[in-house]
Amino acid sequence: MNLIDGKLISQQIKAEISEEVKSMLASGKRAPHLAVIIVGHDGGSETYVASKVRSCEEVGFKSTKIAFEDSISEEELLQKIDELNNDGELDGFIVQLPLPKHISEQKVIEAIDFRKDVDGFHPVNVGRMSIGLPCFVSATPAGIMELLIRYEIPTSGKHCVVIGRSNIVGKPVASLMMQKANPGDATVTVCHSRTKNLKEITLQADIIIAALGIPEFLTADMVKEGAVIIDVGTTRVPSTETKSGFRLKGDVKFDEVAPKCSYITPVPGGVGPMTIVSLLKNTLLAAKGEIY
Repeated sequence: MNLIDGKLISQQIKAEISEEVKSMLASGKRAPHLAVIIVGHDGGSETYVASKVRSCEEVGFKSTKIAFEDSISEEELLQKIDELNNDGELDGFIVQLPLPKHISEQKVIEAIDFRKDVDGFHPVNVGRMSIGLPCFVSATPAGIMELLIRYEIPTSGKHCVVIGRSNIVGKPVASLMMQKANPGDATVTVCHSRTKNLKEITLQADIIIAALGIPEFLTADMVKEGAVIIDVGTTRVPSTETKSGFRLKGDVKFDEVAPKCSYITPVPGGVGPMTIVSLLKNTLLAAKGEIY
């Protein structure tokens, strides 16, 4: 069993991005600039945003955090997005999800200029990705693909089972795994809450990408010997063993599944760190004008 160390790979990529930023500055260009909008005080979101701001500092990016109370109206938020779309000094920005119930997430996503949509959620980016055109690929799927590349895990001709069909992970990663590319060229099955005979399907999988948000859902009896397991789940569960009173659990029952695997990502420290570096990579691409 080989552990896929997302923390280590993310540090390597940050070092690579940092070198590129130094070259940009040396040639008289400005540093890439990323803005993050956060609405309200969701604990998980605040942690993610702080981490994104810190990561920008590490690689030499300029970052701007824009915080609003959850009482902000949809119209006010859309006005701010329009302002950022037209800011020539800003390369990319994201709106941290989830948003308060009175604000339409879809309307917000579509209001972002797709050329600054470094989260890769805009329909233009999603559409371009699905037919294999250059675009901003959403951060978690991009991070997963990067791990497969760096660990030289073969995907061509393999049976990949994706558990989960979200617009943020399940659908895009399934699309990427079936592209004529490396990684890619896999035979992809997408399973979800309505799938019958799930265990029969996962037992045929060479690669399982678990992205359904149910802690320890995937157990050893659902996995064949030598499978590659990518665990996207990060659910906070109560714990008496930690100071915070909770710990992160993945969608995979790690202790019993790991011995059967050829490769597996841990939680935390697997896919999570890759999500933020993928966002940084997209921002760098935006700053260099390499996509649009």
